[in-house]
Amino acid sequence: MEKKFGGKPLKTKTGLVSDILASLRWMLFVSRRFSRVDRKGRSAVTSFLASLGICFGVMTLITVISVMNGFQMSFIDAIMEVSSYHIRVEGVSDSDIENLDRFCASEKQVLSYTPFYEAQSLMVGKNTKQTAALIRAVPSNICEADAGFSREVSMLSGNFDLATPHAIVLGVGVARSLGVRVGNTVNLYALSGGTDVDLFASDRIFLVTGIFRTGYEDINSAYAFINVDDGPTYFGKDAKLMYGIKLSDKAADSRIIAKMSAELPDCKIQSWKNYNRSFFGALRVEKNMLMLLVFLIFVVVGINIFNGMRRIVYERREEISVMSACGGRGPLIQSIFIMQGFLIGFFGAVPGLVLGLLLSVRMDVVFMLISKIVYFGQYFVVMLVNPQNAIYVKENIMFLLYSRIPPRLIPGEILMITIFGIFSSLLASWTASRGVLKMTVAEVMRDE
Repeated sequence: MEKKFGGKPLKTKTGLVSDILASLRWMLFVSRRFSRVDRKGRSAVTSFLASLGICFGVMTLITVISVMNGFQMSFIDAIMEVSSYHIRVEGVSDSDIENLDRFCASEKQVLSYTPFYEAQSLMVGKNTKQTAALIRAVPSNICEADAGFSREVSMLSGNFDLATPHAIVLGVGVARSLGVRVGNTVNLYALSGGTDVDLFASDRIFLVTGIFRTGYEDINSAYAFINVDDGPTYFGKDAKLMYGIKLSDKAADSRIIAKMSAELPDCKIQSWKNYNRSFFGALRVEKNMLMLLVFLIFVVVGINIFNGMRRIVYERREEISVMSACGGRGPLIQSIFIMQGFLIGFFGAVPGLVLGLLLSVRMDVVFMLISKIVYFGQYFVVMLVNPQNAIYVKENIMFLLYSRIPPRLIPGEILMITIFGIFSSLLASWTASRGVLKMTVAEVMRDE
């Protein structure tokens, strides 16, 4: 039974839902009829090209962002797990060590905490080759105690063995600069430290037990590891013992630091955000600029949809007038064209999403295919111009390096890209169809 208020009928919630569903069915019906009529016309070509543009835009943006995430996250993971940690604690006194152990053992966010010393050194290797390096003294069981460190440090030669007396593990760049391999010895000729150790010495001889590689080249070319027990011996009694703490969620660093500051008021506690700030900022700017440039694809496609939809509205002015004369309201008629814009965006964004995911998953094959195409293209040109130099044409090893870096797919970014592809079409259709609200039935019918 229909309710009344002040003599006027009052719609119930069920009636309102029925009206909305009826409006949606009407919009879909009219939009489908318009699409069938325009299937072979110029409007159909415009709609197809617009959907194709959105498809390629979504596919390109997902692929580019996933590849860039792979590059950037390989750097960030190596820095977090090997170099900076999520939280660093300095100035830990003997009385604070017990409190720190208790806090880290009770806090669920803490995955591991590692004591370490570090100092700058000038190392001398084979044939008096020299290089500067950062020497970090860590526990000999760090690979067992710290799963993230073990995951990021890939051993190219030997083992990460610091239990052997006077053992040292070098980054691949350091080993290459010194001209050494596993089994050779290096000398920490110059070493920063306290006043109780010599700045220069020729008897700080270490045995190379392993050579490692990480995803960040600066670590490979600057880091070397020794046993934590050797830290006070070679760095001096005044060497600062630091603790590196890793969290299950790096975004929780501020909350954990607040708790630790209450437990350890005399210690200096710093977040990972304070280390490599400029580097992380550069990565963020690079990613944002790339997304902005690729988003311009959607701007171009949106302009195309806008122009095409304006033409469709002009061509359909007779039908619009008839619907208005039959009682159709302007916003409801406008929604027909907005629905067409939504369908253009939807049937472009969804295939683009699928293609982007497929390309991202098989990006190693794509890079290898590009490498082959570039190689054979160069080989063909050299054979035409200067055949005797064809033997010097080689494949670009950078493509092989790129193919080894797995893309990172972040669901939030992929969803945002897909929604933006649909939204750009909706916005263009809404803007173009605003002219419907300005049409008068008498004016159109008089002209016809």
